[in-house]
Parts: sequence; C-alpha cells; structure tokens
Amino acid sequence: MALEVDSKDCIALSDAEITEMADLCAEHPVPLEVGALSKQTEEWVLCSQAMENGRLKGFAFYTLERIGGTPAIIIGLASVCRTSRRDSVVRGLMTDLMHRAVMAFPDEDVVVGTRMLSPDAFEALKPFQDIVPRPDHRASGEERAWGRRFAKRFGVSPLRYADRAFTASGDGSLPYVFDHASLKADAISADMHELFDSVDAENGDSLVGFGWAMSEDLAKLA
Repeated sequence: MALEVDSKDCIALSDAEITEMADLCAEHPVPLEVGALSKQTEEWVLCSQAMENGRLKGFAFYTLERIGGTPAIIIGLASVCRTSRRDSVVRGLMTDLMHRAVMAFPDEDVVVGTRMLSPDAFEALKPFQDIVPRPDHRASGEERAWGRRFAKRFGVSPLRYADRAFTASGDGSLPYVFDHASLKADAISADMHELFDSVDAENGDSLVGFGWAMSEDLAKLA
C-alpha cells in the first residue's frame, strides 16, 4: 500500500495520535513518552505524519517561519520507524515539509535545519544544497551564524553550543532530534562519523545541521 504523508496543526493532534508516536519512539534510541510528546505540540506549529496501512511509520514536528527575514523550515523532534521502507518515509516527510514551505514562501530560497545524533539523519537534508556541516568544509562566519540561529531556536544556551563544531551539549536528558537509522549505514563515510565524535547521546548532546532548499526546486512541488 502506498505511503500517505500529510501535515496538520499540532493543536489538532489527538491523544491517540500522540500515543502512537510514543509507541514508535519506544523502539528507538530516543524513547520519548506521551508527556514529552504532548509538550512538543506546544513548542511547534505543524506535525507531518507518514502512514502506511493506517499505521504510523514516521513523524516530524516543525515550524515554518522567518529567521531574520529568511524563510526557514525548523524541524524539532522527528522519528522514523526502522522498517525496510524507512528511507522512503524520510523522503515523504521532507517532501511534505517542502510542499508546505513553497506554499508559505513562494519564489524564495528556504533554509532547513534540524538536530541529529548520528550521520544517518543527514539523509533528511539530501534534497538540499550547501549542507553544513560537512566533511572537508571550513564553515564561513555566516554559516556559523546560521548554526547559532538554529541552536537558539532549539532553545540551546550559547554556553552549551560550539559554533565551529555545530554541536550542542546536553544536560543528561533525551535530546529532541531527527531520529533515523539509514538502510545504507555501511556506506556512510568515516569523515561523516567524525562530525559526531564529540556528540555524547547519553548526555543529550546533538549536532545542528542545515541546508538550503532552492526556489526552483521548491517550485516543482507547488
């Protein structure tokens, strides 16, 4: 059966939907419970859900807003079920987010950012250009500034954020990240893994990553 992906306002999420999200998270490295997920409905505006045969296969809390005048998709907590079709789920979620973005910001480039625990989650940023951080790339001052902007939007204290490494240190609690395990994990380069050398998942650390969705690419989804 085809994957069905759609977004709804967070305030419209039912208790049953939140419970299903918690059940999905329980099987993953970020096992957030119903109470924590309910708070996410207050932190974010929209939630995209990927369904197959009436069952949840992945979700993403996010907001479309302008950061300093620049259109942005800010992805908070996201989690993808570890099935053989999980790469398709990631693509479906991101396509849904981009569709929403082109409707909100027609004819504009959009910056897309999230937090991650591992390089697998970079698959969510594959459709975009100028992804930061990336191996063998020395981030410019403006790119580091974007990292700080996203970190601030995620509620990370400046004292806990290393803008050259794009890493946020945690406080021992579970981090709100884009939780995904790639089907092609063996193909992820050692250089990509090195980006996460200082990220301690048990401490709640994370890495801030972002890329640019170009207006001409977004226009195809209008």
